[in-house]
Amino acid sequence: MAEHFPGGSETMLRLPINEQGWGLFTRLVLNFRRSELGLPATYLFVSLIILLIAVNGLNIVNSYVGRDFMSALADRNADAFIRQACLYVLVFAGSTIVAVVLRFCEERLGLLWRDYMTTQFVGLYVSPPTYYRMNDELIRQSGVEHPDQRIADDVKTFTTVTLSFILMVMNGVFTVVAFSGVLWMISPWLFGAALLYAVIGSHITVRVGGRLVDLNYKQLDKEAAFRSGLIHVRERAESIALLHHEAGLRPRLFRQFRELAENFRVIIGVNRNLGFFTTGYNYLIQIIPILLVAPLFMQGRVEFGVVTQSAMAFAMLVGAFSLIVTQFQSISSFAAVIQRLINLWYVIELAQTQTVSGLDVREEDDEVVFQDLTLFSPSDKRVLVKDLSLTIPHGMRVLVTGEDTARDALFKATAGINDAGTGLVKRPPLDRILFLPERPYLPPGTLRQSLEPIHQNRIHTDAEILESLEMLGVSNVVARAGGLDIEHDWDTLLSAHEQRFVSFARILLANPRFAVMANPGRDLDSVTRAKIFKLLKDRGITLITMGHLGKRERDDHASNYDGVLELREGGEWHWHKT
Repeated sequence: MAEHFPGGSETMLRLPINEQGWGLFTRLVLNFRRSELGLPATYLFVSLIILLIAVNGLNIVNSYVGRDFMSALADRNADAFIRQACLYVLVFAGSTIVAVVLRFCEERLGLLWRDYMTTQFVGLYVSPPTYYRMNDELIRQSGVEHPDQRIADDVKTFTTVTLSFILMVMNGVFTVVAFSGVLWMISPWLFGAALLYAVIGSHITVRVGGRLVDLNYKQLDKEAAFRSGLIHVRERAESIALLHHEAGLRPRLFRQFRELAENFRVIIGVNRNLGFFTTGYNYLIQIIPILLVAPLFMQGRVEFGVVTQSAMAFAMLVGAFSLIVTQFQSISSFAAVIQRLINLWYVIELAQTQTVSGLDVREEDDEVVFQDLTLFSPSDKRVLVKDLSLTIPHGMRVLVTGEDTARDALFKATAGINDAGTGLVKRPPLDRILFLPERPYLPPGTLRQSLEPIHQNRIHTDAEILESLEMLGVSNVVARAGGLDIEHDWDTLLSAHEQRFVSFARILLANPRFAVMANPGRDLDSVTRAKIFKLLKDRGITLITMGHLGKRERDDHASNYDGVLELREGGEWHWHKT
């Protein structure tokens, strides 16, 4: 897999336009039509085509009404002038209605498309083991950081801008078809001038502004990095304040902002150069047709209204031919968004791909088995556990102690999220084994949702939930939360100590066959820890604890367990019963 990530952390994943890049992304876009949202989206898209045709039809009518309006003014024909003015008002009213309905359909279709794509990306990202593996150094080296920003912002930009560009291109095609005939009838030279002017302008625009695609790609990442730094300050405010670490964070935030400001300064410079050309280009559109048609008017070959008609038709046709010129800045930002989403999806697929590993995890009731298990450090391939063979039957309390990184690797391997190793791990299915990480986690939502076991279908009564909290002495959190069904961000409402007790309550309610816990007695005194362990034991839950063996009050003691597995330096291990 490493071949996909040449270079270091600054290397960006650049995908070629092939099956691995655009092919992956195109598949998601095409599947939109086959989804349940595809039928209403099709109706909206057909409506947009009809409305675009109506817009161009009204524009053609407007050009002829405008011609006759100006001719009537030049001829001092009051009756014709009033008649054409009334027609002008009717055409403007019709154009207004069509334009508003067109915009409404466009926004509705964009929302449907965003709904579908966001659902797909969130589903892919939150599926195990994607979100976990994308935090690995291997994935970070791809340059695909801040997937949250890509899913939230880039998908929105992609759907709205893609639809806008599709409509602009379609409108351009209709405009070319509609106004080419108008210009050709006025003068073939006028039609040729419009085509040549647009081609030359598009070429110069690409040459002047070609750097904007890469610059906009970098800008999006640098903006996300700066925002991530500010979010870190908000989320770790208490720890930062206690450590008085503001002086260490300020330089990092200033550096991140300077980097995004410097990149944006380059973008501004390129936009300036591009603006000099595109602004002059747009100004000339107003005078070129008049310069070409004026001699015909002076010779009496056309009426005065044809001059204004030619100016309008020329501007419409050149605008249709000149999408690259008029929309290049948007196109460059849009191209960067497409590239970021393609790279995101590609890395998601890498994260979901089964890695080449000799570690096999199987599900088996009533025992946890490690057979010839060897675990490595994912960063430097150092051996953490070597040839571990051990069977832990139901009912045996086991303490795993020793080197921190080895304990952590064994904890993750048992949970099935560490594949850096070889050998066999057998454990009960997830509805019969529960893992408690060292840092307690309560997902945002209601207290009931935080306590209900995810992998079990059983729904507990309020009395059962309150009883479990009461046994642990934290029933007061229900009142503070306003009840079991009020949503909260628990990190702000409960302390880490209280969250740990709620996590224990979740174990009591789930009543699994096994509970594998990482340093569960970290903030607990010996009396409280013994009380909790007794509650779990009385329910027949087999405990496998990743902890510290020692004589201090907060350390684990061998007398509380039936066996101790000690993990030593170099992958060596020692097992003994107590």
